[in-house]
Amino acid sequence: MRFAAFETSTEWCSVALWRDGEIAAVERRAGNRHSDLALPMLERLLAAAGMMAGQLDAVAFGAGPGSFTGLRIACGLAQGLAFANGIPVIGISTLAAMAEESGAARVVACLDARMHEVYYSALEKHAGRWKEVVEVRCISPDAVTPKGDDWVGCGNGFAVYGKLGMSRVLPEVHPSAIAVARLAAPRLAAGEGVDAALAAPIYVREKVAFTKAELEGR
Repeated sequence: MRFAAFETSTEWCSVALWRDGEIAAVERRAGNRHSDLALPMLERLLAAAGMMAGQLDAVAFGAGPGSFTGLRIACGLAQGLAFANGIPVIGISTLAAMAEESGAARVVACLDARMHEVYYSALEKHAGRWKEVVEVRCISPDAVTPKGDDWVGCGNGFAVYGKLGMSRVLPEVHPSAIAVARLAAPRLAAGEGVDAALAAPIYVREKVAFTKAELEGR
């Protein structure tokens, strides 16, 4: 199986190419340039592999939660490739990808959602798949439930708001296209990919900023 993976939900932009279990990837801090960087990154990976986009069997993307614009970019790129080549798409939770990136088996994933909130979930790995012990939600950092010493906190939510009661945190861990590809591979092999028209981001929160009145009232 050969598929591409996009992850643009944070300030990082990464793209991976999966070829029968081997992964090549590129990543860089993008600021707000994800839409300018992602496709050229994929083109470089395809060229290095001696492939064309038409030879891909599927596309995966980091579905969220995360930056609203970033999620739309990854989903749109995946849909565009899928529509053009008649291949399936699969969205992967960015918090699960972050847990995968951490290397731990029990993870409290916490991404800064701005507006003094975080995207939060607690996940455990079973038989190669991540299971939500606490389902993904957008909450105040004060509402994050700390876990025991065998749990690891990861994500920039800990960089912004501190350890939040966790004994061990990895604030530098972020979702990557490599992690998205690793999680997507068994699901695509199991036929879980969907038609491009059905691909959608996971927003969790619809509001993206405070209104002027809310800011003045704070």
